[in-house]
Amino acid sequence: MNKQELEEVLLSNRVPKDLYSLSGGLPNETYCLEKEKNGWHVYYSERGIKSSIGYFENEEFACECLLKIIN
Repeated sequence: MNKQELEEVLLSNRVPKDLYSLSGGLPNETYCLEKEKNGWHVYYSERGIKSSIGYFENEEFACECLLKIIN
C-alpha cells in the first residue's frame, strides 16, 4: 500500500480528515505520515510536539502502521 492507496481507504471508511495528515507537519491532535530523508515517520502531533510511533524504511510498512492505528 502506498500513500495514495491509504488515502483512498481512509476516505472510503469515512475517517475524518482532521484525524490524520499524510503530508506530515504539526497539525494539532493528528496522526501523521511523513517522508523523511532515510524513510518514513509515523507519529502523533499535539501542540507542536511529535510523539513518535515508528520509523519505517519503506512506504508500505508506514502506511500499514498508520492504517492500523486509525482504523
